[in-house]
Amino acid sequence: MILAVVGGKGGVGKSTVALNVGAELDGVVVDADLGMADLPYGPGPDLHDVLAGRADPLEAVRERGGASVDVLPCGRTLAGARAADPTALVDALRRVESHYGAVVVDCPAGMAADAGLPLCAAGRCLLVTTPDGVAVPDALRTRALARVLDAGIERVVLNRARDPPVDRVQRTLGAPVTVVPEHEAVDRARNEGRAVASVAPESVPTERFSELAGALQ
Repeated sequence: MILAVVGGKGGVGKSTVALNVGAELDGVVVDADLGMADLPYGPGPDLHDVLAGRADPLEAVRERGGASVDVLPCGRTLAGARAADPTALVDALRRVESHYGAVVVDCPAGMAADAGLPLCAAGRCLLVTTPDGVAVPDALRTRALARVLDAGIERVVLNRARDPPVDRVQRTLGAPVTVVPEHEAVDRARNEGRAVASVAPESVPTERFSELAGALQ
């Protein structure tokens, strides 16, 4: 399975959702935001190197083990982004899928070409938004892009919601909604590059991410 985690705008918590759903699925999370990488990074080859033909995709996966999440990180340099060939992304994702099974792709925000490429490989999508009046219209445009590329929206993740307008968002975006509330454990886990289940296993966000993974399986 290749699952794309998409969002119409930046700042809605897309990377956090990708990291936690990837952990629940026991898969690899791929940071496919070639210009604004946000997932944990460490020494070794990265997605820029893979897309430039300098590294094999499997070589670039950081197998962290234990309570951490396996990640294929993206580089942070402008030179790396310029050397990368985005059209090689689909083959790279499929190679990781063939070895690891579940691949969760943290996609770039917006409607640029590099946001659509992961959707060409993904059979399924999670659409992440917050309940504010700017994020939901942007999410609508991303849903339209996913439909054009035949990547079905499995669920909408209504993130950081205190008083969530679930019915309205579900009617607007046309998919079941899972609410992930604000929680200090989510922030703490993100700062440590870990899944929230390893920080607060009994928390509501952990329960919601587990529900999301169960629905996808």
